[in-house]
Amino acid sequence: MGAYRRTMRLLAKLPALDAWNAIADEELVSHTDAHDLVGTLERVAEKARANTSGRFAAKSTERTEDGGRRFVDAPPVLRRVPDAEAFAVASSLEQYLATLPADRHPLLARHAVHDVAFRVVGTGSVGTRSYVVLLLDHRGEPLVLQVKEARPSALVPHLPAAGFDAPRAEHEGRRVVEGQKRMQVISDSLLGWTTVDGRPYQVRQFRNRKGSVDPAALAADQIDDYARMTGALLARAHSHSADPRLIAGYCGKNDELDEAVAAFAVAYADRTEADHTDLVAAVRAGRIAAETGV
Repeated sequence: MGAYRRTMRLLAKLPALDAWNAIADEELVSHTDAHDLVGTLERVAEKARANTSGRFAAKSTERTEDGGRRFVDAPPVLRRVPDAEAFAVASSLEQYLATLPADRHPLLARHAVHDVAFRVVGTGSVGTRSYVVLLLDHRGEPLVLQVKEARPSALVPHLPAAGFDAPRAEHEGRRVVEGQKRMQVISDSLLGWTTVDGRPYQVRQFRNRKGSVDPAALAADQIDDYARMTGALLARAHSHSADPRLIAGYCGKNDELDEAVAAFAVAYADRTEADHTDLVAAVRAGRIAAETGV
């Protein structure tokens, strides 16, 4: 939190336009003095460049008799869906196009939908519907879109108790997409939203050269660098959604917020470990059905 507070105070002192564009990605290492992370970041970037639709399609699809491709069932993670369900998802892309800037339309017009599958999402989105849509261009090169259900924010019910109005989103997919665009310096160029069978979804490229650092794999002398860098990134993102002067004032100049966040993090970790212990015990006792080793 120290890096977060320092970065937010810096942004609060800048003219609005300068604060909005401050701390480009290539400046992060110097700004946060995270030079010990350079090698790790280069390896993450190299791996991310290979994390593409093409690589996913090569592993998850097979060629069809007519020269196209289709997804291959790989339960429980990936499964093909009935024709009616696939048609509903594919048809929703027309509405999705209307949420994109006009200059993206020619790119998608050079692709055709070939298949739709259901793909299990990450832990934070368990219980939501999520599809992958396979599109091919004139050369048979793939573009995979993820059509992911967008649920209301978990924070909304608690806003009145904190003294804030709880606004009703016109479209949850739109809310999520516009939030991402506001918070991220560079967003997915194909980020948009749609509706399938009355439910809101966000749409984005699947595996769009995304990469991440695994904190558990970092050496001890890299942890501080990683914390400073993520703190600066978070401050920059938050400054796009609210006036950095207000946030800087809320954070204050002492360590009170840092200590509160650290205490919450420890309590959250303890709760997670306890929940996992209860889950494992329930699986072993047969109270919950689960497939292990996936």
